[in-house]
Formats: sequence, C-alpha cells, structure tokens
Amino acid sequence: MRKLIIPLLSCLPVLAVAQDKDKQAITAYLDKQSATYADISKKIWGYAEVGYQEEKSSALLESVLEKEGFTVKKGIAGIPTAFVASYGSGQPVIGILAEYDALPGLSQTDEPQQHAIEEGGAGHGCGHNLFGTASVAAAVSVKNWLKAHNGKGTIRVYGCPAEEGGSGKVYMVRAGLFDDVNAVLHWHPGNDNSAATYPWMSNKNAKFRFYGAASHASGAPEKGRSALDAVEAMDFMVNMMREHVPDHTRIHYVITKGGDAPNVVPAFAEVYYYVRHPDMQVVKDVWERLVKAAEGAAMGTGTTMKYEVIGGVYNMLPNEALSRIMDTNLRQVGGYVYTSEERAFAQKIQSTLVDKSKLPDLDKTTSTVQPFVIETGIRGGASSDVADVSWVTPTAGISTATFVPGSSGHSWQNVAAAGTSIGAKGMMIAAKTIALTAYDLFNDPAVLTTAKEELKTRQGPAFKYEAMLGNREPALDYRKK
Repeated sequence: MRKLIIPLLSCLPVLAVAQDKDKQAITAYLDKQSATYADISKKIWGYAEVGYQEEKSSALLESVLEKEGFTVKKGIAGIPTAFVASYGSGQPVIGILAEYDALPGLSQTDEPQQHAIEEGGAGHGCGHNLFGTASVAAAVSVKNWLKAHNGKGTIRVYGCPAEEGGSGKVYMVRAGLFDDVNAVLHWHPGNDNSAATYPWMSNKNAKFRFYGAASHASGAPEKGRSALDAVEAMDFMVNMMREHVPDHTRIHYVITKGGDAPNVVPAFAEVYYYVRHPDMQVVKDVWERLVKAAEGAAMGTGTTMKYEVIGGVYNMLPNEALSRIMDTNLRQVGGYVYTSEERAFAQKIQSTLVDKSKLPDLDKTTSTVQPFVIETGIRGGASSDVADVSWVTPTAGISTATFVPGSSGHSWQNVAAAGTSIGAKGMMIAAKTIALTAYDLFNDPAVLTTAKEELKTRQGPAFKYEAMLGNREPALDYRKK
C-alpha cells in the first residue's frame, strides 16, 4: 500500500503547479483584454436599452461570442433579445448568466453630478452593462483554456434580457434551457466585494387596468364612471392592508395612467403593483388579497377591471458548495485601489448622497473582500429572476465594487459609476472570479455532485417547478410607453 501511496502523493505538487499555470493564463488573458471589455461595457452603457428592447446590447455580446468560436442560438424562449452561446461538448456543462437591460428614467452622464444625457431616458442604474460584459469575458477566457488543453465539457453564456421586472430568466427556465446544466455562475455590480449569499425576495407584479365611462367632469359627471377613482380606491384598500400582512412583506405601486384632462372623467386608468416577501407562498397569499382589493374597487366605482401579470420570481436558494469556491477565488483575485482621479470622483459622488452619516471607507471597501456567510433567514431586499434558476440548477454568485460605496441601488450615482473606470475595475474582478470558479468546477466533478445533492435537500422532496407568472408569454411590451 505504501508503494502505491507515495507515487500518488508525489504527483500532487505537479498537478497543483499545472493548475496554477492554467489559472495564471486565464487571469492574464483578462488583464490583457481589460481595455477591450471596458469598451464593450461602455457601448452597452451608452445604448441603455430597457427590458426586452435590448437589440443593440444583445447583438454586440452575440457578435463577440461568435467571433470567439461560440455557437450562438438567438431569440430563444420566445424572446428576441435572449440567447444561449455554447463552446465545447459533453459534461460537465457550466453556465454563466449575462444581463444587459437598463432602467427607465435614469439617464445620466458619467460625471459625479446629476445630469441626464436624455431627459426621461434610460440608464444602467443596476450596472447590467458591466454584468453582461464580465460574464462574456469570463466565458471567453474559459473557452481559451478548454481549447488549449482539448478539455472536456461545455461552457455556456445565457443572454438574459429584462431582469428588471420582466422575469426574462423565468421563461428560459420554463423552456428547459437549464435542464442539462451542472452549475450556474453569476454576479452583480455592487458597493463591495463579496461572495456571501442572501435570500433574495420572491416577487410578483402586474398591471391593473380599470375601464369606466368618460363624460364632462362638470357638465355631466353623473354619466361618467371614473377609472381613476377605481385606482385610488384600490390603492386605499391596499394601503390599509399593509398593517395586516406578514412581516417583511413589501408592496410597491405606481399609477401609470390616470387620465388626460381634469375636465374629462377618466375612462381608463392603470396602476402597476409589486408584492415581495422572502417566502414565495406569502407572496401568493398576499397577491390573492391584492386582486380582491382590485375587484372591490371596480365594484364600488361602477367600473370593470382586468390585470396582466408582468413578472414573478422565486426567492433565492443558496448553494454553499459552490459559494465557498467562489469566495476562495474572489479572495485570490482580491479587490482594487482607486487612482487619485477615481478617488476624487467617488468623493464627489458621496457628497451627493442623502444619508452621509455612515459612509463606508472608500479604499478599504474596494480593496478588501467581505466576510463569507451563508444567510438563509428572513431578510428584506431585492428580487431577481436568477432565483428561479437557483431552484432548478446549483447556482452561486458574487458582487464586486463597481459603484461608489454608500450609493443606493437604481440611482443616477450608480449609472455614472457604471460608465467609468471604477465600474470597469469591479467588472474585471467579477470576470476573473467567475472564470477561475468555472475552471475549478471543470477540474473537480465531485464538487458538482455535492452541489446537486445540496440543491435537492434545499428543494425538498415534493418540489416541482411552476413559474410564478403562470403560462403567459413573455411581456415583450412591458417597458413600452
């Protein structure tokens, strides 16, 4: 037995050295091409296309991948701006998510003071120009390694439109596009560098439309039935309901159409609602009450009501097996240090923030990696269609410091930072971390087995995926005015 063990152990340092060289080659490529990917990101930042309208953004990423030898399937899952790009063959299959939609109303220059490029236009307030580009960069670097070593397995990029409320990935999950994937990696722009996991909230949203009868608001008000009154009645009832829903429930709304002239009783009005909670069953329960409020509002105002579910996502399932590997690689990559110009920019951004009482230290935040935690308890926060992917495939992600520490999500400050070298530096940290993690997964199939077992445990024995948004087709027009 000793004769067998000694030769085996003597091979381990050689293997480690080879893997170190492979990882160095992966990160060296990304360092060398950082300016190229920064340019791609800046182009998408300039396009600033909202959900399901990301024609230029998706076409640019598709073009980059095609030139790098990926096979690209476009317009998948009934979505013109969605794609799946693949390189290699067989197992394991490692997927990387890429997002590229902007947010309406957040047009902003890349300067540290609020100034729209186009009044009312869109902007990358969530940094998805960085998100999509880093994911493509990571995939290309892994492809280079697979090609150079004739490696087995498949690397995929999932081009995912309309994350911001359109639930693009839900349709992709529903279409079975992740069924043969062993692991999915993702990231998101943020204020710091972290592989910690948090239970993103389940979310369901819809547009409630009320139909009444127009009339002269002063000359013949009795002949009218105000759709706007119905919207206000619904809003009142929902606001009364807030006291009587489970803790950590979030309900948001905007009136998207309320009429055109005060002297005309509005015949049509529309209100757009979101319901969130860390438990998807609570979202379903509160949603039923929301619909009843809408029905009651219509009944009380003599109007009729229809609603259209626009999006719906699960809460996030963590995967500790994958997340620990991402954390290890993120720490290996490390953070970055501001130049004097970047620090001056960041300080100006911080001076514009509403809450300046507990601003994070700039240099410490960007140059370090946050402690690793697996948090599964109830916590308020954002929602994402990445969560649906996490329920069908082992999934893990990171955040990196692409925004100025202390900035709020979906803000003009984030749009500005996402168009600068600050955003680009954080983007490349994400690209390296994802690429190195994918490399580790290709070289250690046992981790994929562990990750799959963990997923099954977290799913529970009776789990069957059913989309929160039902069987509807993609809401391709949800951002159109």
